[in-house]
Amino acid sequence: MNGLLANRTLMRWLPVIVLPPILLFDGLMSKHGGKSVDAIGVLFTYLAVLPLVWREGLGFFALSPLLVGSVVLLLWRYEPATTVVAIPAWALFELAKAKGRRETVIAAVALAPCVIVAVLPFADDAGQMVSITLRNWALCELALAVGFLMWHREREADQRVGEERLRIAREVHDVVAHAMVAINVQAGVAAHLLDQDPGQAREALLHIKRTSGEALTDLRATLGVLRDPGQSAPVGPAAGLGDLETVADQLRAAGVEVTVDVDADGVPSPVHSASYRIVQEALTNVLRHARAQQASVVVRALEDRLTIVVADDGTGAGAPGGAGAGVRGMRERAAALGGTLDAGPAADGGWRVEAALPL
Repeated sequence: MNGLLANRTLMRWLPVIVLPPILLFDGLMSKHGGKSVDAIGVLFTYLAVLPLVWREGLGFFALSPLLVGSVVLLLWRYEPATTVVAIPAWALFELAKAKGRRETVIAAVALAPCVIVAVLPFADDAGQMVSITLRNWALCELALAVGFLMWHREREADQRVGEERLRIAREVHDVVAHAMVAINVQAGVAAHLLDQDPGQAREALLHIKRTSGEALTDLRATLGVLRDPGQSAPVGPAAGLGDLETVADQLRAAGVEVTVDVDADGVPSPVHSASYRIVQEALTNVLRHARAQQASVVVRALEDRLTIVVADDGTGAGAPGGAGAGVRGMRERAAALGGTLDAGPAADGGWRVEAALPL
């Protein structure tokens, strides 16, 4: 079935395959004394449905006169019948499904006069005119509504896909950027100390091995959802605030003195995960940009929010206006939880990152 739906040629001609038999059967069963179904009637029926083949390329205003003509042709041939409305209803459904809100509203407004023009020549009195018009107008509006609901559902699905791609990109950036910066710094330390202090150089190499292993583990967890479409996307990374000492150790191995002060009992898991990534990215920027000697991390769980402050005594260098990819990613993480984040040069020198996440 999915293969059939994926065949665009078949889908284009589907109305011509489906609708004429329905309309011809209704003509045969009609009790209104309309003209009999003959070769001319069959030809008219297929001609009436034919404009739907070009429904994707034609806009509403180009297609609607053709559909009005189709309806008039069939009503003239077979007398008033509700099934005739299947032709414009099909087109209106696909119009709303493909084009969205603006075209749906325009079509809904223009629909009433089109229906009146189509049925007016065939109404014997005012009562019949009102009855036929309302019935056919309601069915066409229903087709529009169903098409618009499907468009809205597909748009929401696309939005969720976009958000998931952004989440994965943010996770990959955080994992890879932090690991590569730490490895780069530690490799430099190892190269510098290789002859002077082999023991310290060996320790730096062990840090590189540990950092790269942790990064690979995080990448496998993050990208697992791409390898297995049936796997649910994780709410966030496995690491939390309790793992900040591991991040701090990587900076210490590179010669930066780091203090970590965390008081965050009872913090929900999503906040734990986002906070860890924010601190990780902030400390990565300390290695990458700040040329700092000292850095501090202070995390506090207050009554209604979690506060994060990461500060260093470096040069205060960073992306202009704090608009780099790392800072942007931190802001996105905070905003995703309804929080805020500010990053920029501190008043007394260095660089400072402050975040507040609601609990």
